Amino acid sequence: MDKDNRILGPEDYLEPACPLCEEPYGVTPAAKPVPQQRIIEKMDEYMSRRDYAGAERHLVYWLEEARLGKDLRGELMLRNELVGHYRKTGDKDKALAHGDRALELLKVLDFEKTLSAGTTFVNVATANSAFGGYERAAALFEKAREVYEEESGGYLENRPELLGGLYNNMALNYAAMKDYAKAHGLYDKAMAVMEKVPNGVLEQAITCLNRANAIEDEKGLEEGESSINALLDEAEQLLDTPSVPRNGYYAFVCEKCAPTFSYYGYFLTAEDLKRRAEEIYGRMAE
Repeated sequence: MDKDNRILGPEDYLEPACPLCEEPYGVTPAAKPVPQQRIIEKMDEYMSRRDYAGAERHLVYWLEEARLGKDLRGELMLRNELVGHYRKTGDKDKALAHGDRALELLKVLDFEKTLSAGTTFVNVATANSAFGGYERAAALFEKAREVYEEESGGYLENRPELLGGLYNNMALNYAAMKDYAKAHGLYDKAMAVMEKVPNGVLEQAITCLNRANAIEDEKGLEEGESSINALLDEAEQLLDTPSVPRNGYYAFVCEKCAPTFSYYGYFLTAEDLKRRAEEIYGRMAE
C-alpha cells in the first residue's frame, strides 16, 4: 500500500471553491471587519489639519474595503462619516446619496431602534437641512428623538451630548422652517442638557449664536437687538471658560463661531477667535 495515499490532501476535505471569492461554492463568505477605531483616529488627524482631500481619500478607500469585505457595520459607520464630510464640503449629491444608503443599511442590519440608528438619523437629517430639505430633515430628526428619548434613562444620563446635539440641530431646522416656537423650546432643552456634559460649554456657545440668528430672523435686528447682544455676550463668556481644553475641537468651534460674532459687529471677538484657532492648528501641525 502506498503510504502517501493515507494522507488526506485539501482536495479530499474542502468543497470546491469559487476562484474569485476563495470560498466553497454555496457558502456565504464571512465578513471581514474594517478597523473602525483606527479609521476614526486617522480621520481625526486629517480634520485637525483641515486636510479635507486627505480625509475624503481615507474614507473612500475604507468604504471600498468594507464593501469588498461585506462588512455592513463598517459600511454604515463610513457612510455616516461621508455624509458629514460631504455636508461640510458642500457636495449635496454625494452627501444625500451616502445618507440614503446609510438608512438602507439600518433596515438590513435591523438597527432601526439602536444608538447607531439615532446617530444615522441625525447625520442624514442634518445634511438634508443643510441643503434645504427641511421637511425630510424634520421627519428624520423626529425618528432620532424617538430613539433617544425612549431610552432616556440611558442616553440622558450616560450620553447627554447625544440629546444636546439632537435638540440643537432640530432647533436650527425648525428655525429655517419659520417655526420659532418649536425652535426656542428645543434651544432651551439643548442648553439644559449640555450642562451635564464635560466641556459642554462649547456646544452651549454654539446654541447661543444659533438662537441669536433665530431671533434676528423672527423679530429683525432692531427689535431683537437686546436679546441678540445678551446671547452674544453669553457665548463669548462660554468660549472663554478656562477649564476647556484648547485642542483641535476648541479650534474648530472658535473658527465656526467667529463669522457670527463678526456679522453682529463683535469684530474684536471674531478676530480673537480666529487667532486662537490658527494658533492651535499651527501647534498641531508642528
